[in-house]
Amino acid sequence: MATNITFHPGNVTYDERSSLLNQKGMTIWFTGLSASGKSTVAVALEQHLLHLKKSAFRLDGDNIRFGLNKDLGFSPKDREENIRRISEVSLLFASSTAIAITSFISPYKADRDFARELHRKHNPELPFIEVFVDTSVEECAKRDPKGLYKKAFSGEIKEFTGVSAPYEAPENPEIHIDGAKSSVEDSVKTIMDFLLSKKYIC
Repeated sequence: MATNITFHPGNVTYDERSSLLNQKGMTIWFTGLSASGKSTVAVALEQHLLHLKKSAFRLDGDNIRFGLNKDLGFSPKDREENIRRISEVSLLFASSTAIAITSFISPYKADRDFARELHRKHNPELPFIEVFVDTSVEECAKRDPKGLYKKAFSGEIKEFTGVSAPYEAPENPEIHIDGAKSSVEDSVKTIMDFLLSKKYIC
């Protein structure tokens, strides 16, 4: 842990920043199995929000591992650190009044709870919206766009979520999407309806 450091606050409060930019920050946290459809919906949501002139940015699990988290593997400890780092990054985005859209498997409930609590402790006004893209292992394996399930079932890939590693499904997500039945367009509409109903965007 770093020592001899001091936090340097700025002169702009969150409320002042939000008023000047006419936007509320938040984190929309997608979770679900590999090939559940969460990244596809996240991409469409980001595009939709940008067309509404909202500042939004998508943080994708695979993409982050090319840079920020390229030193991490897929052990339980590394998965925990992966989510810890992205929790901090999404908080930075949300604190700037941007809409952070994260798309990570994030298989452990404790790690997702950590991300939520981190936002709450920093600023209770920052919404943390968990979106569970609920798609069965069987359906994900049928899609298998990267060929990962085939390798996981054969034992070529170890510690693969949903096959040889656990996935703890959210119990009370803000938004629950049926990944097998809901189209991308319908999924985005469901999320937008929620954001509008809570007056998180206007």
